Amino acid sequence: MPCPSKCHGGPGYASPQDAIKGPREEVLFVTAPHADNGPDAIFTVDINPESDTFCQVISRVDVPNIGDEVHHTGWNACSSCHDKPTEKSTLGEADGTPSGNFLLLDGKTFEPKGTWPADGKVVKFNYDFWYQPRRNLMISTEWGSPSHIKKGFNPAHVSEGLYGNSVHIFEWNYKKHLQTIDLPMPLGALPLEVRFLHEPTNENAFVGCALGSAIFRIHPDKKNPSIQTATLSATIPSKRVSGWSLQEMPALITDILISMDDRFLYVSCWLHGDIRQYDITDPSNIKLNSQVYIGGSIHSESNIQVLDQDHSEIPALYVKGRKIEGGPQMLQLSLDGKRLYVTTSLYKQWDQQFYPENVKSGATMLQVDIDPETGKMEINQNFLIDFGKVSGGPYLAHEMRYPGGDCTSDIWI
Repeated sequence: MPCPSKCHGGPGYASPQDAIKGPREEVLFVTAPHADNGPDAIFTVDINPESDTFCQVISRVDVPNIGDEVHHTGWNACSSCHDKPTEKSTLGEADGTPSGNFLLLDGKTFEPKGTWPADGKVVKFNYDFWYQPRRNLMISTEWGSPSHIKKGFNPAHVSEGLYGNSVHIFEWNYKKHLQTIDLPMPLGALPLEVRFLHEPTNENAFVGCALGSAIFRIHPDKKNPSIQTATLSATIPSKRVSGWSLQEMPALITDILISMDDRFLYVSCWLHGDIRQYDITDPSNIKLNSQVYIGGSIHSESNIQVLDQDHSEIPALYVKGRKIEGGPQMLQLSLDGKRLYVTTSLYKQWDQQFYPENVKSGATMLQVDIDPETGKMEINQNFLIDFGKVSGGPYLAHEMRYPGGDCTSDIWI
């Protein structure tokens, strides 16, 4: 979380506008579960095109496998984290029972300091969270029961109440739960990632619902501004298919990201294979602006047939001769909004279920170039990090972070 000003020696940038003007990114930290039974790892990769080690792993820290995988900058029992002080959202108890709260850690020593909410109460499910200190608000989302997530995805578990469809509103200062918003089903199923706009007084946040393949805007209610409400912003229709486990395939929104200038919302559709870029200049009326395909399940070399369109029009993606398996999953954007980095692994058990070749060959990291004027996206054919070829692998590259802050972790106070 950047400090209000650089002049007192704190990290980060004084404002989103200052961040946009910052130096180009040179390295990324990448969490990567092992695709087999070896230790997981956190890699440092060189993304500086002027460097002799461009597109290579330049350092690593192996993480002993303690029964689960490195996920969202923490173990899977924990999901997202933000710092100073550090909050980590929990998915459940050690036995896999769903139970959502937030573990508060000291930002320097990482010693536990307590939990959110302050009264010790928990929400049914948990996953991602985002906060705006100036507005005294925090929003959290829901995934599902850890013990069932670990077994792969079973659609029947949704109707059995083992996955969530709600977002939760908290008072930031006093760590108090204020409100739960139940998103309408089926569009609101599995609300995973939540992002406020970066401008610290802006009242809009967006939530991407994985199974519902919908985007909701969270904002103050017009009739009662003291409470938050959810408004449907966009939907991505499921595709009628054959040769797949179900008759309809959802897009499966697994990550969303907002550019530092609050101009674009990026959405990764892990099953359909496309990254969608929405113009959110007017948050109440977002518009699809650009789209690229990275792997996915419905390209020309897939055995899955799309019944309501010709999927052969979507070519399989090759970069530097390497066929890209899996689909676009985690996203990270350069501070100036010109480069979008993408990894292809979601979660080992789900990868194995939907993209077994991604597990066999290892995940990849790609770069999408973005026109600064139009926003048009184009896959960079000269950028590839193949985690299947990393020593000790293959690995399933997942979360990405810059050393000095980025579009998915910077919050201004």
